[in-house]
Amino acid sequence: MQNQSFSFTEIRNTIFEKIPAEIGITRIEFEGPRLAIYTQKPEVLYENSHIVAEIAGVIKKRIVIRSDPSVRTSELDAERAIKEVLTEEAGLVQSYFDPTLGEVTLEVEKPGVAIGKGGSNLVEIVKRTRWNPKVVRSPPIPSLTIKQIRGYLYSKSKEREKILRETGESIFRPLLNQSGDVRVTFLGGSRHVGRSAILIRTRESSVLLDCGINPGTNRAFGAYPRFDVEEFDLSRLDAVVITHAHLDHCGFLPYLYKYGFQGPVYCSEPTANLMILLQSDYIDVMNKEGRVPPYGPDDIREAIIHTIPIAWGDVTDVSPDIRLTLHNAGHILGSSLAHLHVGKGLHNIVYTGDFKYGPTQLLAPAVSQFPRVETLIMESTYGAPDNVAPPRIQTDAEFVEIANHILKRGKVIIPVPAVGRAQEILMVINKYME
Repeated sequence: MQNQSFSFTEIRNTIFEKIPAEIGITRIEFEGPRLAIYTQKPEVLYENSHIVAEIAGVIKKRIVIRSDPSVRTSELDAERAIKEVLTEEAGLVQSYFDPTLGEVTLEVEKPGVAIGKGGSNLVEIVKRTRWNPKVVRSPPIPSLTIKQIRGYLYSKSKEREKILRETGESIFRPLLNQSGDVRVTFLGGSRHVGRSAILIRTRESSVLLDCGINPGTNRAFGAYPRFDVEEFDLSRLDAVVITHAHLDHCGFLPYLYKYGFQGPVYCSEPTANLMILLQSDYIDVMNKEGRVPPYGPDDIREAIIHTIPIAWGDVTDVSPDIRLTLHNAGHILGSSLAHLHVGKGLHNIVYTGDFKYGPTQLLAPAVSQFPRVETLIMESTYGAPDNVAPPRIQTDAEFVEIANHILKRGKVIIPVPAVGRAQEILMVINKYME
């Protein structure tokens, strides 16, 4: 599978050949790892999705349809139209507009009802407003963090538009070097827990897998990845992939932006939101302890506008010769395994990050089937021969027995990591209380 089969001129010609002129294409440009087609009548392509699918099959690029800003209704008028299209049963809670992408995110209580049969409601919204609707289930408890992130992205829409365009131009640049070898350098996370950072390099590209801290030490030399080695060149780094939001995998990411990195970060959408919360908490704790944090709030905000969330299973170009696919890792909300496809079938790497095969109260087990894997980089904290865990039902029962025994005499204090483990313990407690 060739990543750079067509020049931009050939791509444009293919699009104009396949799409009827009356649709009114106003521009075609790269938008991060995707190709965005701006049109005056986006609803026509939504109703005839086979046209876009056919083009994507020819040029081997992910395509998104955007309405030209000149034909979009105002946000106020769009909001009125959306309320008219959606029935009361859908339970619309909030609408968030993203002028950079021409998208409106609809938080609803019943996504299926909001989407409508065969996506009929979404097509109707596009017809009336020329905004591209994205439906998500409203959370039972509103998140202030997510609201702040959306507000910040809205305020930086022009800057983000420029970032996405430049990222796309970098990803789809002409290949200067044919893929011939792949080099893997561990900058952290090898033979100890913490500061996970793995550099993947080809003759053309450089991608960093995770960028964490070691929370178990205050010594700078052992706390952060080894970015001082000659193999690491920040100016040549194409992208960073974050597998999940725990600080030992994402806690050092804003440091890269502090020192001039301008490339994209790829992760799942839950990870994009969670890691901002944990990075902010990290520098807050350091300040309260009288220590100097390695970066500040401005660096975290810079990371926000460079983050491109991608869905599990989507094949995404991240450089001229590397494609990324994320899969469920079963560790915490949004945790992912990263599958890298290098070159024209040259090599495939799977990096697990932290993963879990057993089903839990919250998450499905990690994905384990891949079309091809030549190199497997696997988290193995509990991988020793004697690290055999008892069955989950036995562990839960033992936990409940101990808790009940203590509750007859006093109170139970359960020290657990805040993100992931705490929620799982609460689910176990709730299950047995019921």
